[in-house]
Amino acid sequence: MSSASTQRVLTGVTTTGILHLGNYVGAIRPAIAASREPGIESFFFLADYHALIKCDDPARIERSRMQIAATWLAAGLDPQRVVFYRQSDIPEIPELTWLLTCVTSKGQMNRAHAYKGAVDANVAAGEDPDAGITMGLYSYPILMAADILMFNAHRVPVGKDQIQHIEMARDVAQRFNHLFGEHFVLPEANVEPEMELLPGLDGRKMSKSYDNSVPLFEGGEKALREAIARVVTDSKLPGEPKEPEGSTLIALFDPFATAEERAAFRAELRAGLGWGDAKQRLFEQVNRHIGPMRARYDTLMAHPEQLEEILQQGAQRARAIAAPFLATLREAVGLRRFQPLAAAAAPVAKVKAALPVFKQYREADGQFYFKLSAADGRVLLQSQAFAGGRDAGEWVKRLKTEGAAALAGAPVAKGEGVADSELADALAALVAAEAA
Repeated sequence: MSSASTQRVLTGVTTTGILHLGNYVGAIRPAIAASREPGIESFFFLADYHALIKCDDPARIERSRMQIAATWLAAGLDPQRVVFYRQSDIPEIPELTWLLTCVTSKGQMNRAHAYKGAVDANVAAGEDPDAGITMGLYSYPILMAADILMFNAHRVPVGKDQIQHIEMARDVAQRFNHLFGEHFVLPEANVEPEMELLPGLDGRKMSKSYDNSVPLFEGGEKALREAIARVVTDSKLPGEPKEPEGSTLIALFDPFATAEERAAFRAELRAGLGWGDAKQRLFEQVNRHIGPMRARYDTLMAHPEQLEEILQQGAQRARAIAAPFLATLREAVGLRRFQPLAAAAAPVAKVKAALPVFKQYREADGQFYFKLSAADGRVLLQSQAFAGGRDAGEWVKRLKTEGAAALAGAPVAKGEGVADSELADALAALVAAEAA
């Protein structure tokens, strides 16, 4: 386990596609730099189970896993300093996924952005709402929660679109802890600042979907040179002054240059440097930076056994943490080795279960409301607005004394994912408490 002063940071890398120059500047380089900070225990994994959700081409999966592993290592990720592993090499992760699935409500999964987005797209197209939606897509947040909770990561660097998944992981961890004891750290989303987005060859955001990206390592110097030659510029001739600011060439040059080199390049453009010469200058600058990394990448791709050895060593380190922790979790949920059962003769006083709680409150609109919350904080029942607090109080009183029988005419709605039986049991407990 990490020491109290050590922060565990976990980063997953989806193994689909080929990485480009923008990925390196915006994600790979800053993540590797962060892994070298003192007091940080970093976990980097290839999210190849997640890749299966998006891709059913085995050859592409195999190729992409190798390329992305080689890219991160060539770019400077130190497998001695970080725990670098393939998700699919850690069998404890899918087992933990099932343990978490068994405590995760369907209502929570229904609210996941990816699932809702797919349903909305189907409805808009006039299709069945669940057309083409696999259980992999539907359950994706639980697998992501297992990735995080398996190693009790304190922080998970994510973009804004992934914040919900971290919140869901926290909810699942809290539910498990509530049922089986405190086992999981509640992870925090480490929301990354807007990453340095490189423009593509046409000035738009660099993206493979726009076909405007600059390859990082694939294709070697030839591919890099050809891509830079396609950068869109204006029609000014050699000798004519050119405004550097706002130029795609400048935006691509700056992340690979010192302050002095940036100033010199701008001065040359203002002095009339031709676009062809400027592109040659850009190629030389970028190639000088990534050339040594490309050589390391090519070596790793030519010797996949080296990649395999590095990832197997990483898997051993990861499993040294995961296996004993999963054994503890199996024990907690009752999946234990057979042994003499505790004698049933001596009655044990039951711990009184915490009752659900009604809460009345007034919102900024001046209206009065009440809600019924379970012991773990989930909202079981939510009222509509009342003009006066007395009206809200009367309904609370009826529900406490009449239980589920009062629901028929009550201006209330069940919380998301709450079963009728769970609500009825909660109200019955309150009725019994009132009568006691």
